[in-house]
Amino acid sequence: MFRARLRSGRPSEVEAWRFSTADFEARERGGAWREAMHRLGLPVGELPDGEPPQAAVTSLASPLGIIFALVDAGPQTISGRRTDQPASVWLATLLEGEAVLEAEGVTRALAPGDIAFGPTGRTASLALETRCRLMFVQAPRVALDHRLVAARNLKIGSLSGREGVARVFSSLLRAIADALPELSEEQLRPVELALTEFLAASLAEVSDYRAIGMGAHSPHLHRICQSIETLLPDPELSLRRLAVRNGVSPRYIQKLFAAASETFGHYVRTRRLERCRTDLRSPMCARLSISEICFRWGFNESAHFSRAFRNQYGLSPRQYRRGEEIAAAPPTGGEAAPRLAEPSVADSKFACSVGRP
Repeated sequence: MFRARLRSGRPSEVEAWRFSTADFEARERGGAWREAMHRLGLPVGELPDGEPPQAAVTSLASPLGIIFALVDAGPQTISGRRTDQPASVWLATLLEGEAVLEAEGVTRALAPGDIAFGPTGRTASLALETRCRLMFVQAPRVALDHRLVAARNLKIGSLSGREGVARVFSSLLRAIADALPELSEEQLRPVELALTEFLAASLAEVSDYRAIGMGAHSPHLHRICQSIETLLPDPELSLRRLAVRNGVSPRYIQKLFAAASETFGHYVRTRRLERCRTDLRSPMCARLSISEICFRWGFNESAHFSRAFRNQYGLSPRQYRRGEEIAAAPPTGGEAAPRLAEPSVADSKFACSVGRP
């Protein structure tokens, strides 16, 4: 029944799409709308009069897997939680209308420009009191860990869009919403980097959020890691190419990683595996084959990817995609099988340095 209009037919990419209840018969609109919102990870409760008279979504996924969705809908409640999604941080920016956020016993009225935020897996309710226009953003932890390793401790909250860094952040999100129907995935590359920085700066103002510290070389290492994130899909990514891109020597980059007890090669491989691991469980990538996913993140040989994935996580990519539990026996090499749950950043010295998952 779901007939979202796709903007991209290329099988190797996450498909951008548009949805409107105007494309459905009146009796189908309620179910179609719930399905569209479910695809975004937004559970919808009871709808007024049983169906939304007019509602629309424009959604686009960035190269790093950050999902941007512009939602235009009438009064309704988005509530509950989704436990079948990769660990992510979500944002909801109210562009027009009136809404109320309720979570963990606290109720907050949102004004246009305000930003609600939180981690997936926690129960929250966003009640649209009037017709509203909202910008939803869902950023997988794997796309943020190089900057927001403390995101695992994040609670649901809101930021005023009328003061401080959050005001600038809100303006950025509004500009993205206005341009979203025309943006391509490639055009979102600089946007996703800016979003990460603004998100870190805004959340740093929340009292129970602990910003990461990366030592004396943190600004340099952070810049290098950002460059790596944008180059992960390129199978030709090399230490020399990264050095040229950042105007430094390969030896300098090696020293930065060595100071964090890591190597360039291991870090790149780990980040690529984490990207693939996220896509294997993501509903947005359900149509992609395992080979397409591994090529999407810079692996150039599927058999090599499968071996590396099994060594890292104790399961083959196919087993992990099917949701199988990790085997009791350790993986090849006799090491203890790693947990498939979202890794704790405290488990690694380097995680506290540059966000290795």
